[in-house]
Amino acid sequence: MRSVPTIDLTIGALLEERRVRSVFQPIVDLSTRTVMGLEALARGPAGTTLEFPDRLFAAASEAGRLGELDMLCFERAMESVLVAPVAPPLLFANSEPGVMDRPRSPWLMDLFAARPPFRTILEYTERALPTVPGSMLRLARTVQVDGNGIALDDVGVDPMSLAFLPILEPEVIKIDMSVIRDPDTEHSRTVAAVVRTEAARTGAVVIAEGIETEEHLATALRLGARWGQGWLFGRPGPIENVRHFDPAGAEMLRGSRPGFHQPMGTPFEVATRSRPARQRVPGDVEAGLIRLRETAIDHDCAVVVVSHPGLAGLLQGLAAPGRAVVLLDQPVGGEFVAAVVGPGFGYAMCARDSAMVTVDDLPTAAAVSRVLLSHTA
Repeated sequence: MRSVPTIDLTIGALLEERRVRSVFQPIVDLSTRTVMGLEALARGPAGTTLEFPDRLFAAASEAGRLGELDMLCFERAMESVLVAPVAPPLLFANSEPGVMDRPRSPWLMDLFAARPPFRTILEYTERALPTVPGSMLRLARTVQVDGNGIALDDVGVDPMSLAFLPILEPEVIKIDMSVIRDPDTEHSRTVAAVVRTEAARTGAVVIAEGIETEEHLATALRLGARWGQGWLFGRPGPIENVRHFDPAGAEMLRGSRPGFHQPMGTPFEVATRSRPARQRVPGDVEAGLIRLRETAIDHDCAVVVVSHPGLAGLLQGLAAPGRAVVLLDQPVGGEFVAAVVGPGFGYAMCARDSAMVTVDDLPTAAAVSRVLLSHTA
């Protein structure tokens, strides 16, 4: 139970005095219960009105200073790890989707340039995907260049996260605790099946959140989670509380892939790397658009991206709770491009001048979608 705050504190004073602290929760291998890494969680000064993260981040958002708080929380977490008696091989740190494009501080730039002796995994909630997909991909590229990784958090809360998984291909997929607590609903079974398939395809590590009992642990294993976190393994606390880690934790994650999230070239050029273009004939574009629309309608979870305002009519009636629709303001490279991607499927059509190429393999369709989305906010 939370204690009643007795000290009033403004967000301005907190930021100016850097009065944010980090607590850390272990992330463990579910089979061996060895600690693979730590997740950093932000807290304000104890006993103040801003001690807990809900009030802390709400106050920063209301004051228009969310970016400053986000950066400060990350810096404080890194500072704690750098002076810890034993550094974790993996540090998981949360970040707000609305401030992805905020420049790093010089201190953080110097730190990552020096390659610290641990790997950082930045966690982003599924809220980031439909709202700022371009920023998400640009950030993922920067993180990969540094040798670090991305985790998609709270997967299962919104069906939209399942649709974006093939586009983002995070190193870590974190299943929301609601799936672990109620695993036998149709929604939970769908989430688990999609996550298992995507993890097998990409090599992502699946983490189950909110494990508090042995029953939760058994459920997480049954759903395909490899790692987990929750009160069963340890509550958030000082970093000194955990001194023993599996040194192979960082090596168990897929290696970084610089450039993966922002492929070089136009959509047409990306598509023709896997399939040669052909001469376009009358009706080709229309047929391709019909197939794309039918593919999207046949799936509850999908991301549809269209590169040309002239193709806006294609999008009529496609929007749905698990289906994201993105229309670019202007063509990319003067091309007509439309793509649909979702769990286990993908299709893209690219037309340029008198040539056309269609692809129906997921990796290529996802790469085409990344090129398009990189031109959005």
